Amino acid sequence: MTNELTAAGIDPFDESVYRAVLTRRTAAPTELAADLGCSPLRVARALDRLHDHGLVGRLAGVRRRYAAIEPGAAVESLVRTRTAELDRVRSAAGELSRLFTAAQAGTAGEDEVEIATGREALGRWFVRLQQEAREDVMTLDRPPYALTTSNPVESNALGRGVRYRAVYAPEALEWPGVLEDIRGLVNRGEQARVMPGLRIKLAIADRRLALMPLSLDLDGVRAAVIRPSSLLDALTDYWELCWKQALPLDAPAQDPLGEEDRLVLTLLVSGLKDEAIARQLGWSVRTMRRRMSRLHDLLGAVNRFQAGVVAARRGWI
Repeated sequence: MTNELTAAGIDPFDESVYRAVLTRRTAAPTELAADLGCSPLRVARALDRLHDHGLVGRLAGVRRRYAAIEPGAAVESLVRTRTAELDRVRSAAGELSRLFTAAQAGTAGEDEVEIATGREALGRWFVRLQQEAREDVMTLDRPPYALTTSNPVESNALGRGVRYRAVYAPEALEWPGVLEDIRGLVNRGEQARVMPGLRIKLAIADRRLALMPLSLDLDGVRAAVIRPSSLLDALTDYWELCWKQALPLDAPAQDPLGEEDRLVLTLLVSGLKDEAIARQLGWSVRTMRRRMSRLHDLLGAVNRFQAGVVAARRGWI
């Protein structure tokens, strides 16, 4: 199995699908499945991932058929994206190394970094961080969750004037009840956005206190409680970068779309599949696709990618 694109974040199987599309110029999942000796469903999922990476495009028409994007431009764009991600990691490497060394030695400075261990400790610190916030709370939210997916403390904080801005991973929106909870919080004042590829969980209060789990394995989880320091400054800058790149989940001014239509477009662009969106909205997949077809007509688009681009350019999402 080929693996030349692994360093750019492409799974070896996905690369084999991409090479098969390049050979055929255009292809349907069933044709590629026959070439590769696997199921059409597995190929279709790989094509969706390749589409998200910008390596293939879906052709117009009812049948699912794909064409490869010219490799020179597509792979170069993929490499630039991965390079930018690595540059952001490198910029924080010094502070993260210091944090790791201090945690391993058990000597993290009380004034700057404290290590909390266990789910309950993580939950207590998250509640305390919000209760002590006076101006704003900024979060990066993704599964898994230490205690519960809901956050009752936030409603109280919003009621006393604390501004909440949250960036959610698409994976969070697939958890039962999470999307409904987010929509309720948005109605109370939360500013919510969604961004694919979110790898960490983070909460920052008033830019003076942060809470960050050191891994996504919540069995025996250890979290860093970070007070004013260059590490806190770096994490705040990283949050701001994520916020700028994320897609809003709340409605823009003069939005010509209905709330549900706008939400469908945002979730599609964020990477959720038809089945996941239909499940969250309580629709059948057929209803979901019928609504999407109507949005295509409204936007003059022939596929989900084009619909997202057109809606974004018009300021609708």
